Amino acid sequence: MKKIVIIHGNGGCTKSHFWIPWLKAALKQKGFSVAAPTMPDNVEAKSSVWLPYMRDVLKCDANTVVIGHSSGAVAAMRYAEEHQLLGSVLIGACYTDLGHESERLAGYYSAPWQWDKIKKNQRWTMLLASTDDPYIPVSEARFIHDQLGSDYVEFTEQGHFMDTKIPDLLPLLFTRLID
Repeated sequence: MKKIVIIHGNGGCTKSHFWIPWLKAALKQKGFSVAAPTMPDNVEAKSSVWLPYMRDVLKCDANTVVIGHSSGAVAAMRYAEEHQLLGSVLIGACYTDLGHESERLAGYYSAPWQWDKIKKNQRWTMLLASTDDPYIPVSEARFIHDQLGSDYVEFTEQGHFMDTKIPDLLPLLFTRLID
């Protein structure tokens, strides 16, 4: 059975924020197994904590779709460098620390990205970005899309995806989950 794991962003974000409850309910209604935990170390989102948690506690594997928001999307990409996933949905993702000390200290950006491994270790990736994101320039998402050859949706008025729903996400996601 396909399992879906939703990983929130850093800064104290939790499973009850933004669109996560809406998406979790919609996916459960369609019969999917969905986990949307509050991640440990949820303020700093250190890779040294989140990646082992994804492996050892959430048991993300080749039957898992990881849906990550912001730092959760970055964690999904780094996880896929070393582990098989069914696929990933990257929402508000970046590949650099954007010059922020706290992002640099999280540990995701010090090693070169292994884009070929990320692609090889999952069947598909989907990337959602918005041109008006106040935190992450859209050029970050465009670069990631170019590296991964992902399904790509670029919005103009979603900011950093902090609303209670993400328009068009469910139909896009369901086309991939039916595979």
